[in-house]
Amino acid sequence: MSLAIETLRGKDVEITTDEEDAALAAILLHDIGHGPFSHSLEHSIVEGVSHEDISGLIMDKLNKSFDGRLTTAISIFRNEYPKFFLHQLVSSQLDTDRMDYLIRDSFYTGVTEGVISFNRIIKMLNVFDNELVVEQKGIYSIEKFLIARRLMYWQVYLHKTVVSAEQMLVNILHRAKQLSLEGHDLFATPSLKHFLTTKITKEAFEKNPEHLLFFVQLDDVDILASIKVWENHPDRTLSLLCKGLMSRHLNQVNMSDDKPDQALLIQLRKKAKDYFGIPEEEVGYFVYSKTISNSAYQVGDGNIKILMKNGTIKDITQASDLSNLEVLSKKVQKYIVSFPKELHSKGLI
Repeated sequence: MSLAIETLRGKDVEITTDEEDAALAAILLHDIGHGPFSHSLEHSIVEGVSHEDISGLIMDKLNKSFDGRLTTAISIFRNEYPKFFLHQLVSSQLDTDRMDYLIRDSFYTGVTEGVISFNRIIKMLNVFDNELVVEQKGIYSIEKFLIARRLMYWQVYLHKTVVSAEQMLVNILHRAKQLSLEGHDLFATPSLKHFLTTKITKEAFEKNPEHLLFFVQLDDVDILASIKVWENHPDRTLSLLCKGLMSRHLNQVNMSDDKPDQALLIQLRKKAKDYFGIPEEEVGYFVYSKTISNSAYQVGDGNIKILMKNGTIKDITQASDLSNLEVLSKKVQKYIVSFPKELHSKGLI
């Protein structure tokens, strides 16, 4: 973000010192509302409240503590500030956050396809008509950025092992919350217990400051410590899910371009029910189908605009001479079927 602001100033884009401080605060705080395990538990612990909503609530609370010094940062974050391009640097299809996490995640996973020329992209940024644009010389860097984003989603974020572990984690929290709401006493830290034993709507979350207070005390340790204890819980479904996740004995995930065969799903559910000895209504925790989608670039959702040498503006899909860039803008949807590996390894299917 600092480099982007420095670059734009060098191209005679007026950004005051206060606006710079506000933009840096906005990018620093924009994801502060993420709970434990990031997106995995976004709608498991608290239903109907996005991390963006919670980020806004936390920023509002911080702003009171700082006597209003975050007012401009919040305005930029919520896209209420007159200089739209500052919001785009925080949240858009070419924001500084995306550039950062692609490089960081590529480094830590060893998937080199995520490496992008972020310095080159930032050096090519400019502002036209109050909107962030990329100068024509930067087209190839943007092409690589979009391709890298697509590859990282399929190879890392939507990898079948990630999908399996994430869904098991979600199912564990759903089962724990269901049992808690039915009156079962589950071990949990005070912060986690608050959300397991209470149904909280978005409106309630925004009006009652107690919910936010408990939420900001949650971290990965609350979840993992509880899962370790729940491994020995008398509820068989919860226990099996927790043991599977903690021992990394994950569900098998089959991914396909075609819709799953309903007859196969019925067979898998019956086999799982008989093998694990669980009630019919709990089989969905172990055997399920869902869709996942990936779109590297969404046309119409804050387009990436290219400033051509003749002064005109074109969308990246029209400005690029890469024939498959328009294909990258199409949402690809895949279907997954997930089931316990035991059904396969023991020859039950």
